[in-house]
Amino acid sequence: MRVSLLFVLLLLGACGLTTTRPKTEMSLAQAAFMAAKEAGADIHASNLFRKAEDYYLKAKSAYRRKYFNKAQEYALLSKKYSEQAEYSAVRKKALEGNAE
Repeated sequence: MRVSLLFVLLLLGACGLTTTRPKTEMSLAQAAFMAAKEAGADIHASNLFRKAEDYYLKAKSAYRRKYFNKAQEYALLSKKYSEQAEYSAVRKKALEGNAE
């Protein structure tokens, strides 16, 4: 009985050691999100920007709750949509500038 209990405790402890905090992914997601915001993506690419914001907020929430795998997944999605929104906003601004 004690041996099995000890084994279960060691197994559960080892699971916590294998999951690392996604610090890099969170930092990159934040930087990409801020860059998209500065590029005016909230106006020129609002759908993509909203997706990026939603995933960024989910990533922050999951990180706070120590769901690091979900936080990493959401941070990567936020970064992806932030980059797409930034590109789309810069492209639309450039096309509007050429039309004038």
